[in-house]
Amino acid sequence: MENILELKTINELQQYNFFIPSYQRGYRWSEKEVIELLNDISDFTPRIIDKDDQKSWYCLQPIVVKEREDSSFEVIDGQQRLTTIYLILYYLNQDFVENRRDKLFSLDYETRSNSKRFLQNLENPEDEEHNIDFYYISNAYKAINLWFSKRESYLDKGEFRSKFKFHSKVIWYLSTENDAIAIFTRINIGKIPLTNAELIKALFLNSSNFDKNNDKLRLRQLEISTEWDFIEQSLQNDKFWYFLNENKRQTNRIEFIFDLMNEEPDGNDNYSTFRFFNKKFLKKEEKIIEQNWKDVKNYYQKFNEWYNERDLYHKIGYLISIDATRIKDLFKNSENQTKNEFKQFLDDSIKQSLKNINLNELQYSDGKNVRKVLLLYNILTMLNSEKDNSYFPFDIYKNEKWDIEHITSVKDKIPDKNREDWLNDAKTFIDNSKKEGKILLKRANKCSVKKEDEFKSLFQDIVAHFNSELQDEDINDISNLTLLDSQTNRGYKNAVFPLKRKTIINRDKQGIFIPICTKNVFLKYFSEYPPKISFWTQNDRENYEKDLFNILNGYLTSK
Repeated sequence: MENILELKTINELQQYNFFIPSYQRGYRWSEKEVIELLNDISDFTPRIIDKDDQKSWYCLQPIVVKEREDSSFEVIDGQQRLTTIYLILYYLNQDFVENRRDKLFSLDYETRSNSKRFLQNLENPEDEEHNIDFYYISNAYKAINLWFSKRESYLDKGEFRSKFKFHSKVIWYLSTENDAIAIFTRINIGKIPLTNAELIKALFLNSSNFDKNNDKLRLRQLEISTEWDFIEQSLQNDKFWYFLNENKRQTNRIEFIFDLMNEEPDGNDNYSTFRFFNKKFLKKEEKIIEQNWKDVKNYYQKFNEWYNERDLYHKIGYLISIDATRIKDLFKNSENQTKNEFKQFLDDSIKQSLKNINLNELQYSDGKNVRKVLLLYNILTMLNSEKDNSYFPFDIYKNEKWDIEHITSVKDKIPDKNREDWLNDAKTFIDNSKKEGKILLKRANKCSVKKEDEFKSLFQDIVAHFNSELQDEDINDISNLTLLDSQTNRGYKNAVFPLKRKTIINRDKQGIFIPICTKNVFLKYFSEYPPKISFWTQNDRENYEKDLFNILNGYLTSK
């Protein structure tokens, strides 16, 4: 909680002495990375951002440091950026006579005793060829020289110098933890940079915001820390997280709330959310902390309310899943409406999502609308059941791939691999109680799958056998389509209906999530008694279609 977090201009860094410890790797930035930084600074244009004429700035990634006994700073993270900043400052300094040059910050590498001397003499480097770090530093400095020389005719170097020194800032993270190596390890395992959430947490819990002599304020600091951890832990529940989000993985999930609160998002700045909050906290007033933390909790409490109310959970979850609305807009509507008004707003939004979709004309080729319709059908079927208190698993739906599957086989999807397996599976279910079935089974037993024409003819006749009650024009109709995870669907490769049914039942027994309406189809819930277990009949199709229409009827604009 004692860590200090603030923004410092490049000019403010020049007063410090930095120490690069042995656990840091040597300087390795390439010409490409150096030029990208120079281009970013050059392209950046400061602009007035508030009534006090404060100007915007270019924000570099964090530099994490720890103060040493000699008042120098040990660089825990960011030494590559820091070294490059030094090289640019050194180059810009060469425009002035020696007694007019800026005093630059110093860099001292623990493993390179003569590094300080090398960095002070970049125009005439020594030992460049005998030291790999010096080699990379020298190449970076040459890249800086070349970049400026190519722009000599049109680049205003004075303007660039001003932007770089006074309108470029680093996120300065001063850690007071004792074990610098432990901090370095946390930051660099998998090369995960400091996140906006970690930086904002330092703002909220910065000791300078709380009077050390005021027990009440110190207790409040502890309360915010505890509440922060509780919110983060709740959002780590995938069922809760993926109800609110698409397939978006975040280490610190509370950052999602901060991003929603950010009123000045910038897609080109990874730390725009931190910068937004940092600007708020500049006033260092207790009420600023309290109001912002109250807003954070308000977002969380609203999301938690939605998650725990089954009707809201399913309708909001559907709208977010099909990208029909933004969570931020839903939050604002919820804040400005009564609960009944908000529920009506959700119903109207669902209707809007199905606008102009005619179920009678919906075909397999219109995959986007078919998926939308089948998802809502499954969600509302669960929601409409008075005895079912289960929740649609948006976490599974969003983390797995899902296909639109034909309930019964399609004639033109002839398997090109594993034909022997397909044929053996199909033979098991052929109805040979009648003459036509006996003839078909006999052909299947004699068929050579290597003979293309013979197999193709047999395949189409077997499919026709199982689809005998289904008209060809209905094959791609919504009444012969269902939602299924890709692994199950692609596992049986256009199998005949009874094999699909067997596969679905086995996977359901294994505890694999099968959407409720898909399960109802293959368990023959739509069949008249006694059901024809091995066939998807015309009667099944019509009953399935009738149920789909009934469930969705209240949301269809095209009847």
